[in-house]
This record gives sequence, C-alpha cells and structure tokens, in this order.
Amino acid sequence: MLKPAVIGKDGRTTAIIKSLESSPRVGKGNVLVLSEWKNIPSFEEAAGIVMAKARVERPDFVVIGPEEPLALGIVDRLQTELGIPCVGPTANLAKLESSKAFTRELVAEYCIDGNPKYRVFHCMDGVEDYIRALDAEGGYVVKPDGLTGGKGVKVSNAHLFSIDAGLDYCRELFASTTNPIVIEEKLDGEEFSLMSFCDGEHTEDMVPVQDHKRAYVGDTGPNTGGMGSYSCEDHLLPFLSREHLKAASDINKAVGQALYKKTGERYKGILYGGFMITRSGLRLLEYNARFGDPETMNVLAALETDLADIFEAIVKGTLHQVPVRFKKQATVCKYVVPEGYPENPVKNVKIDMSAVPAESESLRRFDAAVKEVNGELILTGSRAVAFVGLGASLAEAEHLAEEAASAVIGRVFHRPDIGTAELVGRRVEHVLSLTHAR
Repeated sequence: MLKPAVIGKDGRTTAIIKSLESSPRVGKGNVLVLSEWKNIPSFEEAAGIVMAKARVERPDFVVIGPEEPLALGIVDRLQTELGIPCVGPTANLAKLESSKAFTRELVAEYCIDGNPKYRVFHCMDGVEDYIRALDAEGGYVVKPDGLTGGKGVKVSNAHLFSIDAGLDYCRELFASTTNPIVIEEKLDGEEFSLMSFCDGEHTEDMVPVQDHKRAYVGDTGPNTGGMGSYSCEDHLLPFLSREHLKAASDINKAVGQALYKKTGERYKGILYGGFMITRSGLRLLEYNARFGDPETMNVLAALETDLADIFEAIVKGTLHQVPVRFKKQATVCKYVVPEGYPENPVKNVKIDMSAVPAESESLRRFDAAVKEVNGELILTGSRAVAFVGLGASLAEAEHLAEEAASAVIGRVFHRPDIGTAELVGRRVEHVLSLTHAR
C-alpha cells in the first residue's frame, strides 16, 4: 500500500485525490491533504503547516497542485529536510512557469522549436523600437516575469490599444518590480494543452485538451482560470493533426532534457505545454510546472493506468517502465461558477445539487471552491464545481456534462457551448483559414 499526500484545494486537486483513491494501492480516504494552501499570509507560515504535518505523517510522496508553492520552494524543503520525494519540481526547475524569460531563453539556448519572436528587457532601453517593429508586423504581447495569476499578460488591440499604452504598461511594470519583462509577437491561431508526465529523463504524454478561458458563451467576456475543456476519443482534437501533436510532444521531451542539461537537476512532475497552431506552424505559448485546471479533470477521468503507479515511477525515475494508457473516450468538462465570476463573484451563498445526476462511469464531479456547512454546499468565490462527461463521441460527452452542470440550482452559471459542434466547428474553420492563408 502507498501513502500519498497532496497540497492544494481546487478542482484539479480533487481530481488527483479521486484518481489516487481509485488505486487498489491507496484506497478511498487514504490520501493526505497536507495543506489547502489558501488564505495563508506568508510562505513561511504555509510551509510550516506542510512540514509539520509531513513530519508526523511521513507520506511516500507529495503531489503539489498549485504553482505558488512550487515557485516558493516547498519541494526543496520537503526533499531536503524530510527526504520526502515530490511529484513537482524544485523552485529552480519551477522557473519553467515562474519565469517567462527563463523559459524563452532555455528554448532558444537549446535550439528547441516553437519560440515566437521575442526579446527580454530589464529596463526601457530598446522597448519602444521593439514594440513599434512588432506592431507593424501584426501586434505584440507584454508579459511580466514571475507568477501573476494569469492576469499580467496584456495584448495589443485587446488590452493595449496604442503604442503609448504599451509603453506606459512597461513603465508601470518596471516601476513595481525588479523582474524583467518579455515582449513577444502577437500570434493568431488555435490553442491546445499537452501535459506530459516526466521523471527527469523520460516523458509520457497525456491526451491533448482544449481549454476555454473566456467567461461567456461564444468566447466573450473576461478571461478566467478556465470555464471548461474537452478532449476527443481519438486522442486528437478536431483541428489538430498528428504532425502538430508530435511536434508538441517533441518539444515537451526536449524541454525536459534541456532542464537537466541547464541545471543538473531532474525535473520530476508535470510538463504542461500551452501551444498554438498558427499560419507559421506550431508555437509554444508558455509552460506550467504542474497539472492544468480544468484540463486535469479531462485527462484523469480518461486515464486507464493506475495514477499511483505513475507517480511512484516519476519519483523513482522509472516512468519508461509504466505503460501510460487512456480510454478511447471523449471528455467534456464544464465548470459551474458563481454569479459575477471572475471579477466580482458572489460568496457565502448555498447551491442546491439535489437535481444533479449521480456520479457514474460516464459522469464525474469535482468540487473546487465550495465548503460544506451543515450538509450544504456554500460558494467561496471562485470556480465551484466541475462536471466531466465521458462518451464514445464528443456529442455524447457534452450532453452528459451539460445535463449535470445545468441541474445545479443557485446563483451560478456555466458555459453551455463548451464541447458543442458549433463551437468546435469554429475552431476547425479558424485553423483551415490559417492553413489556406499560407
């Protein structure tokens, strides 16, 4: 039997826990939560809670859900002070997510495909000339270095409506931090996520997933943490070719190897590449150093291999000995979120789940930003509950997820268009238009 532990509280972490509990080597109720890592004033206090519990419980390994504890070094402390292995990189390796400049320059240094045009700046010298050059070619993106919770990136003609606005934003960033900024060309295309398990030497891919960041139907409204996602039964996406998927897989593998060459450390955890198909080919948007949310719900719902075996192989460096397999099923994930999300979500109001269909092999439920009080579920202000439908086709999976999400009663909403033929069709048309424009 194994005794795993997790850090985090969100839909992603719930999916990890449920998947581990389905293992005969773990069992229901046997996954420790070392810390939810929420609403704790300082890293030292948060780390102290984790270390104290880990020192007593001595888990076999710890899986870190969110990015912040990785960037701040919780893996370093668990491994160095207690000798407890982790599914998650050290702070030095987590720069793959916490430093956009580090990642761009790593990819460039090791001649890995996928980088867009970019430059890293440490002051305003040269910024105006570069922004003007990119603007003349189609637009630019300003990315502050460091973790920004998905809110720091600003794009020309979406957030920055003039060159002066772009320059002002760069000045504002340099005035507030000593970190560099990355300025890149603006890309047009379709995004997808490819997550890979990595033991520092070997990578095993999960199925590709497409996330939906915009809050409202038709990809409108503000960006969110992700309103839902889908994957397909053929382990592609309707707009994704096998050539593009292989290129993304090769980039993930090359990045894992480059990290070892660069740092001398083995990356043990999840390599989460965000990619875009453009008229110029495949481009790497960013890396995350942990499971994605909501994409985790899709891939773990479809995973056939015992997740506990995969995690054990990651920490031991024997991932190549574990056959990682996924069901030939489509998945659709839909998040139910509070009214006003993401900018002004309602909090501390209850939701009624009595009409929601029961969980089954074809429907999974993952609680996230909710708390249980006297047997009732209370919204805490972020994405509340995710439902994943699994089916022989995307249409079947979408129907199951929609049936569940629309049955939640309360001050909530969700995106009914995720996974539908109409929305997916627009993705396919977009890629076709880019291909024909070459």
